[in-house]
Amino acid sequence: MLRLTVIFHLLSLLLIVLSAEQQFPLSTDDGSREPITPLRFELRHYHGVGPDAQVLFHDAHDHSDQSLASETFNNPPYVLQTRRIKSSRPSSIDGYLLARSRSSQGEGNEAFKWEEDDIDGPDTESRETLLELAKMTNNAYLEPGESGWYDLGGKWNVSYPFGWEEDQDGFRGHIFATPDNSTVVLSIKGTSASFIGGGGPTSKRDKFNDNLLFSCCCARIDWSWTTVCDCYRGGWKCDQACLEKALIDDSLFYPLGMNLYNNVTYMYPDSNIWVIGHSLGGTLASLMGVTFGAPAVAFESPGERLAASRLHVLLPVRPSLQHVTHVYHTADPIAMGTCNGVLSSCALGGYALETRCHLGKSIIYDTVSNLSWAVDIRTHTISTIIEKLLGEPWAVSEEEGKEVPEFVTEDDCVECYSWEFGDLPPDKKFISSNRTSPGYCGLRTWT
Repeated sequence: MLRLTVIFHLLSLLLIVLSAEQQFPLSTDDGSREPITPLRFELRHYHGVGPDAQVLFHDAHDHSDQSLASETFNNPPYVLQTRRIKSSRPSSIDGYLLARSRSSQGEGNEAFKWEEDDIDGPDTESRETLLELAKMTNNAYLEPGESGWYDLGGKWNVSYPFGWEEDQDGFRGHIFATPDNSTVVLSIKGTSASFIGGGGPTSKRDKFNDNLLFSCCCARIDWSWTTVCDCYRGGWKCDQACLEKALIDDSLFYPLGMNLYNNVTYMYPDSNIWVIGHSLGGTLASLMGVTFGAPAVAFESPGERLAASRLHVLLPVRPSLQHVTHVYHTADPIAMGTCNGVLSSCALGGYALETRCHLGKSIIYDTVSNLSWAVDIRTHTISTIIEKLLGEPWAVSEEEGKEVPEFVTEDDCVECYSWEFGDLPPDKKFISSNRTSPGYCGLRTWT
């Protein structure tokens, strides 16, 4: 029996080596086929943000520990296919931040330069690669070993599920890396909402960020809603400059995400960094991808184009956003931008999710037409993507010789068309009684 076990382990190791050495011919921009070596990943760190907005890390299990080599063979490392993609990166981070500041003040940004690079990104035309990225994303919601946790291969340290302690309510996730540190994947947790099957200590802060990022104006649905910032000006009017100031508050997830990304680049200065996430986490992944030029994959994310414009991360003229990929299906009202109105499931749960336009390229599974799914907020979960879509071949795409639906861009998408945005000084009757300055534009206190 022992001999059979040893033989099994050796065969498993041989399969891993052969898989790592296999060359996959992938399409390039000129239509040619270029061999790309797949990447093997292992979990390196848990990450989270504490109450003081400090980014903290905890190291996962060290795979170099030879004492656990036999156990590692039973769970081979995580393998993803890659492809060469074009990415536009800021020529200078300091210059980029200055250009964003000038843009927000209406001073223009013509002097800013982008650098185009050909880098290794995830092969988003591969169903298996998207499936494994989705599993990575799912596990950011869970403590290791918890029901619903997907085994990604390898031996993880499950003794420290960082980020879910009661006194640490920031976003959390995982950091994966290849053995040679050439590529690092940053996975960000999305919204933990009880009304779609989640919850936890981050849910209150998640909702606050959702309502600020994805509403047309401070979560002003109707007169009965308390707005999350002081930019509403009555009727269908909203102060644009006020919104832009509200979104860059240091306590919000986008500034925290920038800090987190900078920490990762400091830890892995020579690595190619990818960012992934689901729902709110997908939006943050996309915004990080747009800001830093990192390959990003977002699952079932609400439309983030409006938030990106308000954050001034879309500085002209950016050469390309093809390194940002969205994956979602038509039965999910959140990703489709239809979960709005006072009687919608989202509004009844306290969420003002009104945006629908996505950046980059989108892979849209038409589950309503092809699978006769009903539009239902419960299909928004990442497990739906994993188990019912990516977990098995998509027949419609297979008929066309592809593994996933063809990419589309949402260039003609329109949202929040009923609202008037502009320089709209506040009327005294809309100023909170606890504000000392009549021109104050900021966040309301959330509890």
